[in-house]
Amino acid sequence: MKQIILSALAAATLALALPAFAQNVAIVNGKPVPKSRVDALSAQIAKSGRPVSVEMMGQLKDEVIAREVFMQEAQKRGLDATEDFKNQMELARQTLLIRELFAEYQKANPVTDADIKGEYDKFVAANGGKEYRARHILVEKEEEAKAIIANLKKGQKFEDMAKKQSKDPGSGANGGDLDWANAGSYVPEFSGALVKLNKGQTTQEPVKSQFGYHVIRLDDVREAQLPKMEEVKPQIAQQLQQQKLAKFQEELRGKAKVE
Repeated sequence: MKQIILSALAAATLALALPAFAQNVAIVNGKPVPKSRVDALSAQIAKSGRPVSVEMMGQLKDEVIAREVFMQEAQKRGLDATEDFKNQMELARQTLLIRELFAEYQKANPVTDADIKGEYDKFVAANGGKEYRARHILVEKEEEAKAIIANLKKGQKFEDMAKKQSKDPGSGANGGDLDWANAGSYVPEFSGALVKLNKGQTTQEPVKSQFGYHVIRLDDVREAQLPKMEEVKPQIAQQLQQQKLAKFQEELRGKAKVE
Protein backbone atom coordinates (compact mmCIF):
# COMPACT_ATOMS: atom_id res chain seq x y z
CA MET A 1 0.00 0.00 0.00
CA LYS A 2 2.86 2.35 0.91
CA GLN A 3 4.57 1.59 -2.43
CA ILE A 4 1.38 2.47 -4.32
CA ILE A 5 1.10 5.82 -2.48
CA LEU A 6 4.76 6.67 -3.22
CA SER A 7 4.34 5.82 -6.88
CA ALA A 8 1.23 8.00 -7.07
CA LEU A 9 3.09 10.91 -5.46
CA ALA A 10 6.02 10.54 -7.87
CA ALA A 11 3.66 10.52 -10.85
CA ALA A 12 1.90 13.62 -9.57
CA THR A 13 5.19 15.42 -9.04
CA LEU A 14 6.33 14.51 -12.55
CA ALA A 15 3.04 15.70 -14.01
CA LEU A 16 3.43 19.06 -12.30
CA ALA A 17 7.04 19.41 -13.44
CA LEU A 18 6.45 18.54 -17.09
CA PRO A 19 4.47 21.63 -18.12
CA ALA A 20 7.10 23.92 -16.58
CA PHE A 21 9.96 22.01 -18.22
CA ALA A 22 8.15 22.04 -21.57
CA GLN A 23 8.30 25.86 -21.46
CA ASN A 24 12.10 25.71 -21.31
CA VAL A 25 14.58 24.41 -23.85
CA ALA A 26 17.26 23.76 -21.24
CA ILE A 27 18.49 24.45 -17.71
CA VAL A 28 21.95 26.05 -17.74
CA ASN A 29 23.76 26.05 -14.38
CA GLY A 30 20.39 25.88 -12.67
CA LYS A 31 18.86 28.73 -14.68
CA PRO A 32 16.00 27.96 -17.09
CA VAL A 33 16.32 28.98 -20.76
CA PRO A 34 12.72 29.67 -21.90
CA LYS A 35 11.45 28.38 -25.23
CA SER A 36 10.18 31.90 -25.94
CA ARG A 37 13.75 32.90 -26.77
CA VAL A 38 13.88 30.33 -29.56
CA ASP A 39 10.50 31.52 -30.80
CA ALA A 40 11.64 35.16 -30.78
CA LEU A 41 14.82 34.32 -32.68
CA SER A 42 12.83 32.26 -35.17
CA ALA A 43 10.38 35.14 -35.71
CA GLN A 44 13.27 37.54 -36.25
CA ILE A 45 14.73 35.32 -38.98
CA ALA A 46 11.30 34.83 -40.60
CA LYS A 47 10.83 38.63 -40.73
CA SER A 48 14.00 38.92 -42.77
CA GLY A 49 12.43 36.63 -45.40
CA ARG A 50 14.36 33.46 -44.62
CA PRO A 51 12.29 30.29 -44.12
CA VAL A 52 12.83 28.55 -40.77
CA SER A 53 13.08 24.80 -41.31
CA VAL A 54 12.77 22.03 -38.72
CA GLU A 55 16.53 21.49 -38.88
CA MET A 56 17.11 25.19 -38.24
CA MET A 57 14.99 25.07 -35.10
CA GLY A 58 17.55 22.71 -33.60
CA GLN A 59 20.31 25.18 -34.49
CA LEU A 60 18.34 28.01 -32.90
CA LYS A 61 17.96 25.99 -29.71
CA ASP A 62 21.74 25.46 -29.60
CA GLU A 63 22.20 29.18 -30.25
CA VAL A 64 20.04 30.37 -27.32
CA ILE A 65 21.70 27.85 -25.01
CA ALA A 66 25.15 29.07 -26.07
CA ARG A 67 24.05 32.66 -25.50
CA GLU A 68 22.92 31.79 -21.98
CA VAL A 69 26.28 30.15 -21.24
CA PHE A 70 28.21 33.18 -22.50
CA MET A 71 25.87 35.65 -20.79
CA GLN A 72 26.27 33.92 -17.43
CA GLU A 73 30.05 34.10 -17.77
CA ALA A 74 29.88 37.82 -18.66
CA GLN A 75 27.69 38.47 -15.63
CA LYS A 76 30.06 36.48 -13.42
CA ARG A 77 32.83 38.84 -14.50
CA GLY A 78 30.70 41.87 -13.73
CA LEU A 79 30.57 43.11 -17.32
CA ASP A 80 26.87 43.92 -17.02
CA ALA A 81 27.64 46.46 -14.31
CA THR A 82 29.91 48.69 -16.39
CA GLU A 83 28.75 52.15 -17.47
CA ASP A 84 29.46 51.35 -21.11
CA PHE A 85 27.24 48.25 -20.98
CA LYS A 86 24.40 50.20 -19.36
CA ASN A 87 24.63 52.88 -22.05
CA GLN A 88 24.63 50.26 -24.81
CA MET A 89 21.60 48.56 -23.26
CA GLU A 90 19.73 51.86 -23.13
CA LEU A 91 20.48 52.55 -26.79
CA ALA A 92 19.32 49.04 -27.72
CA ARG A 93 16.12 49.51 -25.70
CA GLN A 94 15.44 52.81 -27.43
CA THR A 95 16.05 51.31 -30.86
CA LEU A 96 13.60 48.46 -30.24
CA LEU A 97 10.92 50.75 -28.82
CA ILE A 98 11.23 53.25 -31.67
CA ARG A 99 11.04 50.44 -34.21
CA GLU A 100 7.86 49.17 -32.59
CA LEU A 101 6.40 52.69 -32.53
CA PHE A 102 7.01 53.20 -36.24
CA ALA A 103 5.69 49.73 -37.10
CA GLU A 104 2.52 50.43 -35.14
CA TYR A 105 2.05 53.79 -36.89
CA GLN A 106 2.51 52.29 -40.36
CA LYS A 107 0.05 49.51 -39.56
CA ALA A 108 -2.55 52.06 -38.42
CA ASN A 109 -1.85 54.40 -41.36
CA PRO A 110 -1.40 52.24 -44.45
CA VAL A 111 -0.86 53.60 -47.94
CA THR A 112 -4.08 53.09 -49.92
CA ASP A 113 -4.58 52.38 -53.61
CA ALA A 114 -6.12 55.85 -53.90
CA ASP A 115 -2.92 57.36 -52.46
CA ILE A 116 -0.83 55.46 -54.99
CA LYS A 117 -3.03 56.47 -57.93
CA GLY A 118 -2.92 60.11 -56.86
CA GLU A 119 0.87 60.07 -56.72
CA TYR A 120 1.09 58.28 -60.08
CA ASP A 121 -1.21 60.85 -61.69
CA LYS A 122 1.05 63.65 -60.44
CA PHE A 123 4.05 61.80 -61.89
CA VAL A 124 2.33 61.49 -65.28
CA ALA A 125 1.36 65.16 -65.28
CA ALA A 126 4.95 66.21 -64.54
CA ASN A 127 6.65 63.81 -66.96
CA GLY A 128 4.13 63.41 -69.77
CA GLY A 129 4.29 65.10 -73.14
CA LYS A 130 7.26 64.81 -75.45
CA GLU A 131 10.64 63.17 -75.00
CA TYR A 132 13.71 64.23 -76.95
CA ARG A 133 16.64 62.16 -78.19
CA ALA A 134 19.47 64.67 -78.42
CA ARG A 135 23.24 64.90 -78.73
CA HIS A 136 25.49 67.71 -77.63
CA ILE A 137 29.10 68.81 -77.64
CA LEU A 138 30.17 70.79 -74.57
CA VAL A 139 33.17 73.10 -74.64
CA GLU A 140 34.52 75.85 -72.39
CA LYS A 141 34.76 78.77 -74.84
CA GLU A 142 32.29 80.27 -77.29
CA GLU A 143 34.94 80.38 -80.04
CA GLU A 144 35.39 76.60 -79.73
CA ALA A 145 31.65 76.05 -80.12
CA LYS A 146 31.50 78.33 -83.17
CA ALA A 147 34.39 76.44 -84.76
CA ILE A 148 32.58 73.14 -84.18
CA ILE A 149 29.42 74.47 -85.83
CA ALA A 150 31.49 75.64 -88.80
CA ASN A 151 33.16 72.23 -89.14
CA LEU A 152 29.78 70.48 -88.96
CA LYS A 153 28.61 72.62 -91.88
CA LYS A 154 31.68 71.44 -93.81
CA GLY A 155 30.58 67.83 -93.34
CA GLN A 156 32.42 66.62 -90.27
CA LYS A 157 30.51 64.02 -88.23
CA PHE A 158 28.87 65.22 -85.03
CA GLU A 159 29.59 61.94 -83.23
CA ASP A 160 33.31 62.01 -84.03
CA MET A 161 33.70 65.61 -82.92
CA ALA A 162 31.81 64.90 -79.67
CA LYS A 163 34.19 62.05 -78.83
CA LYS A 164 37.24 64.23 -79.45
CA GLN A 165 36.17 67.63 -78.12
CA SER A 166 33.23 67.35 -75.69
CA LYS A 167 33.99 68.14 -72.06
CA ASP A 168 30.96 66.13 -70.92
CA PRO A 169 32.47 62.81 -69.73
CA GLY A 170 29.09 61.08 -69.66
CA SER A 171 27.92 61.68 -73.21
CA GLY A 172 31.19 62.54 -74.95
CA ALA A 173 32.37 58.93 -75.15
CA ASN A 174 29.02 58.02 -76.75
CA GLY A 175 29.23 60.60 -79.49
CA GLY A 176 27.34 63.18 -77.44
CA ASP A 177 24.25 60.96 -77.03
CA LEU A 178 22.00 62.06 -74.15
CA ASP A 179 19.42 59.30 -74.68
CA TRP A 180 15.69 59.97 -74.34
CA ALA A 181 14.70 62.63 -71.82
CA ASN A 182 12.02 65.17 -71.02
CA ALA A 183 13.04 68.72 -71.91
CA GLY A 184 12.60 69.64 -68.27
CA SER A 185 15.48 67.34 -67.38
CA TYR A 186 17.95 69.89 -68.72
CA VAL A 187 18.96 73.36 -67.56
CA PRO A 188 16.61 76.08 -68.94
CA GLU A 189 19.06 77.41 -71.54
CA PHE A 190 19.60 73.93 -72.96
CA SER A 191 15.93 72.88 -72.96
CA GLY A 192 14.87 76.23 -74.45
CA ALA A 193 17.18 75.72 -77.44
CA LEU A 194 16.32 72.03 -77.74
CA VAL A 195 12.56 72.41 -78.12
CA LYS A 196 13.02 74.94 -80.94
CA LEU A 197 14.91 72.44 -83.11
CA ASN A 198 13.33 70.28 -85.77
CA LYS A 199 14.24 66.61 -86.04
CA GLY A 200 17.81 66.29 -87.41
CA GLN A 201 18.58 69.98 -86.90
CA THR A 202 21.64 71.40 -85.07
CA THR A 203 21.84 74.71 -83.21
CA GLN A 204 23.38 77.39 -85.42
CA GLU A 205 24.69 79.40 -82.49
CA PRO A 206 26.43 78.20 -79.30
CA VAL A 207 24.09 77.72 -76.33
CA LYS A 208 25.56 79.07 -73.12
CA SER A 209 24.76 77.47 -69.74
CA GLN A 210 26.41 77.21 -66.35
CA PHE A 211 28.45 74.28 -67.71
CA GLY A 212 29.92 76.04 -70.73
CA TYR A 213 28.89 76.26 -74.38
CA HIS A 214 26.76 73.60 -76.06
CA VAL A 215 26.29 72.58 -79.66
CA ILE A 216 23.02 70.61 -79.73
CA ARG A 217 21.53 68.26 -82.31
CA LEU A 218 18.00 66.88 -82.07
CA ASP A 219 17.88 63.31 -83.38
CA ASP A 220 14.26 62.36 -82.64
CA VAL A 221 11.04 63.25 -80.77
CA ARG A 222 8.36 60.96 -79.34
CA GLU A 223 5.54 60.91 -76.84
CA ALA A 224 6.82 60.19 -73.35
CA GLN A 225 7.15 56.46 -72.63
CA LEU A 226 5.97 56.26 -69.03
CA PRO A 227 5.73 53.03 -67.01
CA LYS A 228 2.27 51.72 -66.19
CA MET A 229 1.05 52.24 -62.65
CA GLU A 230 1.21 48.52 -61.79
CA GLU A 231 4.88 48.46 -62.78
CA VAL A 232 5.85 51.21 -60.33
CA LYS A 233 3.22 50.59 -57.65
CA PRO A 234 5.63 49.01 -55.11
CA GLN A 235 8.10 51.90 -55.45
CA ILE A 236 5.34 54.50 -55.10
CA ALA A 237 3.92 52.72 -52.04
CA GLN A 238 7.35 52.61 -50.40
CA GLN A 239 7.95 56.29 -51.14
CA LEU A 240 4.56 57.28 -49.70
CA GLN A 241 5.17 55.16 -46.59
CA GLN A 242 8.46 56.95 -46.03
CA GLN A 243 6.78 60.33 -46.49
CA LYS A 244 4.00 59.46 -44.01
CA LEU A 245 6.54 58.24 -41.47
CA ALA A 246 8.71 61.33 -41.92
CA LYS A 247 5.66 63.55 -41.34
CA PHE A 248 4.75 61.58 -38.20
CA GLN A 249 8.29 62.01 -36.89
CA GLU A 250 8.20 65.76 -37.55
CA GLU A 251 4.85 66.07 -35.77
CA LEU A 252 6.22 64.31 -32.68
CA ARG A 253 9.33 66.48 -32.66
CA GLY A 254 7.18 69.59 -33.09
CA LYS A 255 4.96 68.72 -30.12
CA ALA A 256 7.83 67.81 -27.83
CA LYS A 257 8.99 70.36 -25.26
CA VAL A 258 12.78 70.44 -25.54
CA GLU A 259 14.63 72.74 -23.16
